[in-house]
Amino acid sequence: MAEGEPKPRGPRERILDAATAVLTEKGIGAATTKEIARAAGYSEAMLYKYFDDKSRLFVAVLEERLPSFRAVIEDDETNVRRALERLVETLMRFYVASFPISVSIFSSPDLLAAQRRMASANGTGPAAPQRSVRAYLERQRTAGRLPADLDADAVATLLTGAALHAAFLTVFDGRDAVVRPRATARALVAAVLPADVA
Repeated sequence: MAEGEPKPRGPRERILDAATAVLTEKGIGAATTKEIARAAGYSEAMLYKYFDDKSRLFVAVLEERLPSFRAVIEDDETNVRRALERLVETLMRFYVASFPISVSIFSSPDLLAAQRRMASANGTGPAAPQRSVRAYLERQRTAGRLPADLDADAVATLLTGAALHAAFLTVFDGRDAVVRPRATARALVAAVLPADVA
């Protein structure tokens, strides 16, 4: 392989690429492992070599193929306001990308129950972003960058909920990105942070 050429994608990566495409088009409830395997150019048995079931494949797509908000949270930027604005923008992108995949989970009680079990066991699921944002806010409060009386749980819930709502309206309107995401994020953060927080 010549220098600068992209590294060939292995089977797991190709399966995740195919799963992302199929799940985005059909949703988790309607997509089958057979379709995903066919799109990846492999047998179903090959999928199960890397993923125990469709739920684990779904979680891998969410964690590895959608915009990640964790890097923003783990960044120790001292300007909390700017970090939260970046975080809300990232959450809106994450939710817009994940809606087509995850919304259909509610159409299958069995699939929803399996997802609940997996989320409970792994600490993933729809509450994970809020928990991560709350932990970030608590770290910043401990570092003295936020007021001691700031309710980290309430602020995290408001920011993640607002990002989710903006994403929902975006997808509902048939768009693939929130209109004016930076301005939206700035306004949301301004609504929950005291004016003197940098």
